[in-house]
Amino acid sequence: MSEQSFEQMLEESFKTIRNGEVVEGTVIDVKPDEIVLNIGYKSDGIITRNEYTNESNVDLTTLVEVGSAMEAKVLKVNDGDGQVLLTYKRLAAEKGNKRLEEAFENQEVLKAKVVQVLNGGLIVVVDEARVFIPSSLVSDVYEKDLTKYDGQEIEFVITEFNPRRRRIIGDRKQLLLAKKEELRKALFEKIKIGDIIEGTVKNVTDFGAFIDLGGADGLLHISEMSWGRVESPKKAFKVGEVVRVFIKDIRDTKIALSRKFPEDNPWNDAADKFGVGTIIKGKVARMTDFGAFVELAPGIDALLHVSQISREHIEKPSDVLKAGQEIEAKIVDFNEADKKISLSMKALITDDNSAKPEEDTPAQAESENE
Repeated sequence: MSEQSFEQMLEESFKTIRNGEVVEGTVIDVKPDEIVLNIGYKSDGIITRNEYTNESNVDLTTLVEVGSAMEAKVLKVNDGDGQVLLTYKRLAAEKGNKRLEEAFENQEVLKAKVVQVLNGGLIVVVDEARVFIPSSLVSDVYEKDLTKYDGQEIEFVITEFNPRRRRIIGDRKQLLLAKKEELRKALFEKIKIGDIIEGTVKNVTDFGAFIDLGGADGLLHISEMSWGRVESPKKAFKVGEVVRVFIKDIRDTKIALSRKFPEDNPWNDAADKFGVGTIIKGKVARMTDFGAFVELAPGIDALLHVSQISREHIEKPSDVLKAGQEIEAKIVDFNEADKKISLSMKALITDDNSAKPEEDTPAQAESENE
């Protein structure tokens, strides 16, 4: 019986391994682009960066420590250089797929990091198993640019699981919609007409601003933004601004808002400020063919009829006045019930020239001729 050589005995002392087998080993060296494992075989096992993670250009020395234990799968028993080529990523992906299958069956909410942004959606990784979230399922609103999600951790559910066809689809949209519905119900259960509430400006249009009330949006129409005149909502409000409003009306799922708080109503003390006979200064706000509306205070406009502008005949107010012009006039009528005030510039001219003889009015002429 021939004696075995030392080399033969040493070789037989090592275990045998096969392609596809899962092995355990200890990290004996880590380089930026590869990991070396002692797997109890005659050759060490090598895990390249590409076989460790899906992330590119990562430094493996920041992820793995010498002496730590690892499981890996054999890709090649001999890579051509006498070393065993291993994969950690693919073994983890198999485990990840199992995890995803369980989540799919149980409709479990998962949380994972976005590792890639594509034209058509996002790629997230769960235990090295890749999940595709189409752009239509990323958000409950249309988003043209998805780059803001790169590197973020997001929640989603698995809606399609077919690893053989490499179709593992995630859905974030339904979670957002479900959360919004919960918030909407909670909001409508606690609010009522007249409530004062704070909200965040979500969108501004030419006709108003949409305010996020924390569960539903309310419309703050341009006519309800102030007791004064608002020329442009886009100049008055900015997206993201926090505003204080009160609920004017609720109809089904629509909420009408207002910032015309009753205590700030300028008509509350208008009778004291704008009594008949008072001489005031105001700014021409707008004009019509029959007269000009003059702003006496924010929210209070008075009518200066074309016949009350001058003692001379004037065809239309724009012949002698212009918007924004400041004028002085006398209040000749005050109707608090209808919130109407009438002005006269002619009355001031008459007062200033009271000593001068005035031309007879048609009514006086008729009286004298009788």
